[in-house]
Amino acid sequence: MDSWTSVFYSWDLCDQVCGNLFDRTSFALEKALEYSRHETEFVKRAGFVLMAEYAVHDKKASNEKFIELLPVIEREAWDNRNFVKKAVNWALRQIGKRNAELRPAAIACAQRILQQNSKAAKWIATNALKELV
Repeated sequence: MDSWTSVFYSWDLCDQVCGNLFDRTSFALEKALEYSRHETEFVKRAGFVLMAEYAVHDKKASNEKFIELLPVIEREAWDNRNFVKKAVNWALRQIGKRNAELRPAAIACAQRILQQNSKAAKWIATNALKELV
């Protein structure tokens, strides 16, 4: 996974690999957390795409796993790079749409993000709230 993500050069390649292969591995969330801190744009995007795709595809995952991702989403909402902020937003929306218990947690996360002093954070939160509320 690391060698592949290190050579991602486009959002569509990143999304296809993460959503059709990486998210099905036993270490998808571990890598999502690792990649979410990365400096490289498409590696960081991969972290959030993994979160979004995992929320859609792993029907047996506990809500707690997703609750633990919300502070990471909140922490990285400042990143104004287009491909990163869209993936952060995607992860937040997919977690919120997963079920009735996660929706209020995702909405609360979006409301906290909205308070950040960042153009990217405001876009992420506003866009997510439109879909979740």
